[in-house]
Amino acid sequence: MKTTTLKILLLLFLAAFLISFEIPAGWFKAGSKSDSYDMGIDKGSGMDGKNAASIKSMDKTIEGYGTLMQSANAEKFIGKRIRLSGYIKSANVSEKAGFWLRVGQPNSQSFLAFDNMMDRAVTGTTDWKKYDIVLDVPEGASQISYGALLRGTGQIWFDKLNFDVVDTNTPTTGKKTDRVKVKDEPMNLDFEE
Repeated sequence: MKTTTLKILLLLFLAAFLISFEIPAGWFKAGSKSDSYDMGIDKGSGMDGKNAASIKSMDKTIEGYGTLMQSANAEKFIGKRIRLSGYIKSANVSEKAGFWLRVGQPNSQSFLAFDNMMDRAVTGTTDWKKYDIVLDVPEGASQISYGALLRGTGQIWFDKLNFDVVDTNTPTTGKKTDRVKVKDEPMNLDFEE
């Protein structure tokens, strides 16, 4: 009896290992509920029959999101307008999914520009479609972070991501933030201005 149970457990572990995705080189998992998602390469599921990345929910309900992401130095993009583009396909997305792009600054959790497509999110079941995010990379930027995210349950695949510099005639898609300026001395401490 113990041998049979051990064999069944071993087979279940092996099946789970073979079914789960491998994280692509240079990418990592993050998000408020990253452990509720299987993320990585889904071999042969890409637009051209090659590989695509995927995020798939593992729980029946999820209050949060998972993202497969990267970060890069912003130095070569400072003063330029950049576009992240790529294709997404979805299955049974209960809440929202999409690409996201954030321009960060040194030693701060706040950002200089951000877009997560939540105002034009992927929902439900869709075929491959191209999506773009366009942001300015201002002086003071130190890092560009980006990826795909899934909020709630379902599955997305993403493929053929591309970064390019675009001219200022291409409209931005995200939120701009006002950078905090350091004052010479304390001011408006009574909030009357």
